Amino acid sequence: MSSRSQLCSSAPPARAARAARLPLLGLAVAACSGRAVPPAASPPPSERASLSESTSPVVAEAPPAELSRRGWPALGDGAPLLEGISYGPYREGQRPGGPDPSEAELREDLAILDARWQMIRVYSSRGPTEDILRLIAEEELELKVMLGAWIAPLSEEGAAEANAEEVAEAVRLANAFPEEVVAVSVGNETQVSWSAHRSDPGALVAHIRAVRAGVSQPVSTADDYNFWNKPESHAVAREVDFLLLHAYAMWNQQQLEDAVPWTAATVAAVQAEHPELTVVLGETGWATELDPEGDEVQWIKAPAGEAEQARFHGELTAWAREEALPLFYFEAFDEPWKGSADPREVEKHWGLYDVNRQPKQALQHAQGTEEVP
Repeated sequence: MSSRSQLCSSAPPARAARAARLPLLGLAVAACSGRAVPPAASPPPSERASLSESTSPVVAEAPPAELSRRGWPALGDGAPLLEGISYGPYREGQRPGGPDPSEAELREDLAILDARWQMIRVYSSRGPTEDILRLIAEEELELKVMLGAWIAPLSEEGAAEANAEEVAEAVRLANAFPEEVVAVSVGNETQVSWSAHRSDPGALVAHIRAVRAGVSQPVSTADDYNFWNKPESHAVAREVDFLLLHAYAMWNQQQLEDAVPWTAATVAAVQAEHPELTVVLGETGWATELDPEGDEVQWIKAPAGEAEQARFHGELTAWAREEALPLFYFEAFDEPWKGSADPREVEKHWGLYDVNRQPKQALQHAQGTEEVP
């Protein structure tokens, strides 16, 4: 990404190196509007502090003891929805806050995505999100949507109002498009210790409760494995219908041959920590390029490339299918607005398609087939 300060408010000094490549709303569809942007994945353990050292307690009031969890959504025949992709619609010259993609561009994207995946994930309830939902409905696409509500830390100017608008809009859209919206995620990486946009857990819980009270779909919050694998996560986990997990082998210094085993072990550890919840792998991926002179090489020790992405994507997909694990791969399309000005910047290159909507090697083997990659 371009320097974070060129787009939105800067991250704390301790996160300056990481902030240089923050990838927006993972692939979100919200404008920056002064809000911090989430990192695509986890920095190494040496950069993380214990969550309990710097996070205020979750609100004392507990949810009803008999909280009835809503199940992960299924297809009409009862089979669970399993294969999803994170979707950021911004092309060359576009970015959150404008210029936005045209309706024709959104239609092109949705046709591509509908042909390969069951679900897409968006990270905000504002920006182009309503247009995306409307087009899915108008085109009678089979594509389902996990809707996001972007939650910013209250330390940011205007965050309280922005968060309230996100929550209200998420509730409105989930009710306006009940066939298209199958789940809602409130907040993205707001609790893990390294996040540049950490939010008070009590405030997050209040937002989760507000959305859950206003919609019929299952509701969660997305966070890094290094939050969900800790006892501190239970106060948030007891509020959600499913657990939305981020786990990036590439950002965690794993070599390619170890990437899927590491991911499997990470998911298993979180499942053991929260056996009462369905775990959904909300983000994981492999970049196809990185700047060898950029700060990302402090964390990424494996090579980037299309062949490497193809191997990871193929092995990950096979494993997730065998486990029947719901998965949102990160991400659909490259987004050149992200990160530094260097065209090799890693945050620009996580897509399975390039910015011109041409498939990379990971998908080329499936051209002309009905197989969902």
